[in-house]
Amino acid sequence: MILQNWWFTTLLGIDSPLQAPLTKDIKADIVIVGAGVAGLAAAYYFRNKGLQVVILEKNICGGSSSGKSAGFLTPDSELELSQLIRRFGPTGAKDLWNVPLKGIEIMKTAVQEHQIQCDFQVQDSLFLGIGKSGWQDIQEEMESRKLLEFDQILYDAVSVQKIIGTNAYSGAVRYKNTYGIDALLYCQGMKKVLMKNGIDIYEASEVLSIKDHTVTTHLGSVTAEQIIFCADKLQSKLSHFADNIYHAQTFLSISEPLNEQMVKSIFPEDRFQCWDSTLVYSYFRLTGDNRILLGGGDMMTTFSKNDINSARVINKVIHQFKNKFPQLKDLNFIQFWPGRIDTTRDLLPTIVREDANPHVHFVLGCVGLPWATFCGNFVARHAHGDGSLDDGHYYEYFRPDRKFFLPLWLEKIVGKKIEFSANNGWAKYYQKDVKRDKQTKILIEKRKSYVEN
Repeated sequence: MILQNWWFTTLLGIDSPLQAPLTKDIKADIVIVGAGVAGLAAAYYFRNKGLQVVILEKNICGGSSSGKSAGFLTPDSELELSQLIRRFGPTGAKDLWNVPLKGIEIMKTAVQEHQIQCDFQVQDSLFLGIGKSGWQDIQEEMESRKLLEFDQILYDAVSVQKIIGTNAYSGAVRYKNTYGIDALLYCQGMKKVLMKNGIDIYEASEVLSIKDHTVTTHLGSVTAEQIIFCADKLQSKLSHFADNIYHAQTFLSISEPLNEQMVKSIFPEDRFQCWDSTLVYSYFRLTGDNRILLGGGDMMTTFSKNDINSARVINKVIHQFKNKFPQLKDLNFIQFWPGRIDTTRDLLPTIVREDANPHVHFVLGCVGLPWATFCGNFVARHAHGDGSLDDGHYYEYFRPDRKFFLPLWLEKIVGKKIEFSANNGWAKYYQKDVKRDKQTKILIEKRKSYVEN
């Protein structure tokens, strides 16, 4: 098994030339820093608006976190619906659940409208329980979805074996309108769409500094009315808000192709995108050419300070996967790669519009492609100042100074790794902000009244 990102392998042979770096000083209406799914979603909003829009990307479009992801287009990321209800109450949880749902719809619509070739597949979500506690998690998720009047199917330990070829799971919740995607091909496809719409894209153009309305790269600069940062792993020299972000490490692997008999042995009826109920969960799905995409990690490396490039962690994940699916014991996994995803202390994204510099916007710490896509679109709409907007209350959910279990200043004493892992665990399993459910209801009623009038 070699250390190589499979999604980069899928770029071989496609017509997607690199865009030259910025080499001059230019002016624009909008400059977007970062061309992952968030930055591309922001730019996509501005198409056909009659504005001069520039994208600056330090790698290639999709070349960082977006292009390393597993390509799950599902509302679930690190927080299950039951956990959102515990924290925000039913109204707030449903309001937040709409964030990734809207992100999925944006991506799906773009793929279909522009016929982007990115291995886009309909794949129902399957949340799988392991053991007694896992079955409790499944039941909680089922009740949460019923409470919010969503559609879903519950499987117990016996019935789940009819849809997935193993007896390793104690139950599952299934729901529709979720998809699998090659996110790197998606980003490269969006690049072409945006360029056809007159948006200028400069790759290999890392932003090194910002001053007033100007961002500077090593060879040029852009002066713009609005500056939108959608870059992951943002440097503190560009914004002190970067201190609010940490990087959780996960690992992905890809197998050789499976024949149809092997596919049927795992998914007898339908193909699913799957993840389990463990704290550091494993997740898997099939690509369009019948390869198993398998990911996971462990407690020791999730919040490690440095990148881990050894196959040790993913080999353990593969071993556990084959124990659950012994019919795949001879299946070879050919490539693996680590990915460090940006995350916040409570696993929700951060969106900032600076009070002192209202022309500067930040999208930070988005876990999951749909969440990032919504946030990029959201910031673009609010930067544009569309008077019909009715969702400004999301600034409140995603403000950088929202309540956390451990304050940021404590990091100097306990260290960033402990600070972030403790806050993550608290947000996922214990935090309750249910008083905000009432506040959310008031906000939503005010929003409806504003729109109706």
